[in-house]
Amino acid sequence: MTHASSDPRRRPPGPHAIVDHAITSRHSIRAFLPTPVERATIEEILAVASRAPSGTNTQPWQVHVLTGPARQRLVDAIVAVYEGPQALKEHTEEYPYYPREWVDPYLARRRKVGWDLYGLLGIGKADKARMHAQHGRNYRFFDAPVGLIFTIDRIMEQGSWLDYGMFLQNIMVAARARGLDTCPQAAFTQFHRVIRCELGLADAQMVVCGMSLGYADMSKAENTLITEREPVQGFARFLDA
Repeated sequence: MTHASSDPRRRPPGPHAIVDHAITSRHSIRAFLPTPVERATIEEILAVASRAPSGTNTQPWQVHVLTGPARQRLVDAIVAVYEGPQALKEHTEEYPYYPREWVDPYLARRRKVGWDLYGLLGIGKADKARMHAQHGRNYRFFDAPVGLIFTIDRIMEQGSWLDYGMFLQNIMVAARARGLDTCPQAAFTQFHRVIRCELGLADAQMVVCGMSLGYADMSKAENTLITEREPVQGFARFLDA
């Protein structure tokens, strides 16, 4: 008889709780402390994240890590355009992240998270100037000391984008496991031309998204926002007959 403790397939007691906590404690942070993040820690997070699966091991991700003056130059360049009068007309996304036509339940969920956030910040529905300013904080990486820009080769197809999502999730979970927080940001895609110029991206590279990385400033009201999730019964079907 084989003892359970000697069975190499037996899951040790408890480690799943550590993984579960890293996943469930992750939420988008929109205000960070200035505390630096060591380069070795960032490299460690990316190395762990690179174990994400990808079709035939293509590993389609490319990461541009911005700190210090390099980060500030990108922030300044994007903010200057964002605050300009022609930002929305002249700068549009290269790919549609969101649906072109919103329907429920997606529309209701989107509206709820928006108004929940603005409610915490005391921003009223008619206060367009403060809404604009709050959205603009995306382009400052919410004051996080580390900004990440993710790109992919244009030749890659939809499957590689699915793989990319798993890589991004790995980064966020690995960050939480180290006491760090993140905010994934599709907002950066609007200013892909500015990013391309500032980072010297090749024409073959396409901006996927950005991400803020650092230590959460939990004294800020916006960081208390925890979005709701559907119960398992709301999105899963169990077929057993």
